[in-house]
Amino acid sequence: MYLEKFVLPINKEEKLIDTLMKKNAGPWGYVDNEYPCGLFLKKGLSEINFAKITVFCGGNGSGKSTLLNLITEKLGLKRVSPYNSSEMFGIYAQNCKFSLGFDDDGDRYRIPNGSRIITSDDIFDYMLTVRTNNDEISENKEEAKEEWGRLRFGKAIKIKSIDDYEDIRLQVLARSKSVSRRQFIRRTAGSEIKLNSNGETALNYFNKMLKNDTLYCLDEPENSMSPKMQLELAETIGEMARYCGCQFIIATHSPFLLSMPGARIYDLDSEPTEIKEWWELENTKTYFEFFEKNRRLFTEI
Repeated sequence: MYLEKFVLPINKEEKLIDTLMKKNAGPWGYVDNEYPCGLFLKKGLSEINFAKITVFCGGNGSGKSTLLNLITEKLGLKRVSPYNSSEMFGIYAQNCKFSLGFDDDGDRYRIPNGSRIITSDDIFDYMLTVRTNNDEISENKEEAKEEWGRLRFGKAIKIKSIDDYEDIRLQVLARSKSVSRRQFIRRTAGSEIKLNSNGETALNYFNKMLKNDTLYCLDEPENSMSPKMQLELAETIGEMARYCGCQFIIATHSPFLLSMPGARIYDLDSEPTEIKEWWELENTKTYFEFFEKNRRLFTEI
């Protein structure tokens, strides 16, 4: 287990605000946005102790994504998508503390190379990129079809300058008996990535991105996934944590991810914050009450 403990500076928040105020304008200082100060103080959350799978659960504004971003900032994890920040955020992250676990030889772990945060925005951007690339390739295919006919049946290109070499190479390819029209188009225009549903594409993204022996922060990874896909993702995460040397820190309110065996769940909706079992959470109780109320619809023949 790479990350063992993370400590928030909730007892130093007033001092941090005062320091930034003085830095801004001396005795007449101000701070436009004190976030994330105050967010975890009222929850009594100062220290997080991690398991192989640690989950932050809570409603919007509960601080689960903020915790992931603080951990990412402090540990210097790789990230792609920007996040909500403030002039106080960087100072707050600097004053957080953490400790790493020990390996089988009793040596401290280091944060593995490639460790990163993956957000729902990353997944949506991936979907958009795939669709955009496919659209461009589709347009290129139409041009490649016309290019193939011109190069195969047109006049032989003569070398007049170095700029003609690429055209000659393409003409040789187009006239080659071993290269079909379809192969020429694929080589010159590229191959489209097979598109599935959003949920399948998101699941494929995780199957492609998650590597062994790595620390991952996942921010609401269930977005755009059906319940069946969420169960598949939960199984993948569980297997990688159990057998592949991975550690996961997840912000979610999906009951399918919350129910992963061995997950340590911090309920950020409770004050003070408590560690709970997934079936004790208000979120999952709401699901249970809804289905229990409609039990007869599932049991009637």
